Amino acid sequence: MDTEQAERAECDCVPELTPGKDNIQLFVEGDALYDAMLALIGAARRSVGMESYIYADDEIGRKFAKALVERARSGVEVRLHIDAVGSLFRMSTGLVEYLRDNGVCVRWFHRWDWRRPLQYNRRNHRKLLTVDGRQAFVGGYNIHRENSRSVIGERRWRDTHVRLGGALANQAESLFDDFWHRRYRLRNPEPTVHSILLPNYSRTCRRRLRCLFADMFSRAHRSIFLSTPYFVPDRHTQQALLSAARRQVDVRVLVPRKGDVRLVRWASHAAYGGLLSSGVRIYEYLPRVLHAKTAVVDGNYGTIGTANLDYRSFFVNHELNLFTRDRHVCECLQEQFFEDLREAEEIRAEGWRRRAWPGQLPEMIGWAARRWL
Repeated sequence: MDTEQAERAECDCVPELTPGKDNIQLFVEGDALYDAMLALIGAARRSVGMESYIYADDEIGRKFAKALVERARSGVEVRLHIDAVGSLFRMSTGLVEYLRDNGVCVRWFHRWDWRRPLQYNRRNHRKLLTVDGRQAFVGGYNIHRENSRSVIGERRWRDTHVRLGGALANQAESLFDDFWHRRYRLRNPEPTVHSILLPNYSRTCRRRLRCLFADMFSRAHRSIFLSTPYFVPDRHTQQALLSAARRQVDVRVLVPRKGDVRLVRWASHAAYGGLLSSGVRIYEYLPRVLHAKTAVVDGNYGTIGTANLDYRSFFVNHELNLFTRDRHVCECLQEQFFEDLREAEEIRAEGWRRRAWPGQLPEMIGWAARRWL
């Protein structure tokens, strides 16, 4: 047993999922997702719990504020958890006061505190909506106009989200409650037969999502298809991808050509060379910002959630991902991956080696800062 396998066995955090079907619906268009979320909020009878890394005071944020307030006024318990950094300069004091004045309990995650300056670096990157414990939404979509085609047109961000029902929705409600009450290190929940919803911290493992991604890659026999907006893999994750490529697994990574953080793009480029030379195929999505965080292995084991393949998601932030063996969901993820590839350009190893030297200096800067991005 190698070091990575021993680490995963010791933490006992890798669930055994079996193929089957769960109550999961995939969303890849923001307007359709927001309409479904708003309809669910409007039907709430007992409780609404919402977390968002970015919540903006814009056309989309105000729609959600109105829906949350309407439910709170009707006697439903409504709680909104917003990250203080993600929503900095985006969420207005006026909108927060409107929500609070009308019965919505609003909480900021890790606002700046001179007594605990280091906690400011650890963010709540989760995007979760749970209603009455019967349905929930999780994925990459924030609450802002950048995801809405009706607001900004063809420039909207490309993202992925899922709606969950049944036992998964119950898991989502419990995870929201635990996080609201600052219970971060939990026991591993019992999975449904085919799917499980997991944060990245547990009592037995501080790096659970990295363990799960490594487990997915080590199980691959035919293919690994990854979409991630921030691709700054740590050494173990790089080795897992390299090992799969050397086993003749078809490993493809889709990242954005247009990103919202330039330093992350530089750091990502620094990782390209070794992966390309070992047979990993890397594509850059061209038409718009790619924000989807998905993976599918062998067409039958997938994940959708909030975690990027980078240091911050694996070691610093609070994240939340669905891991599933639902055949239909995995097939849809794979189909969407190849649809996105049609609008992407492949980065060739030979051409990458010939890139101009001055362009490599920013990569060195980005890679040096990779643990803080």
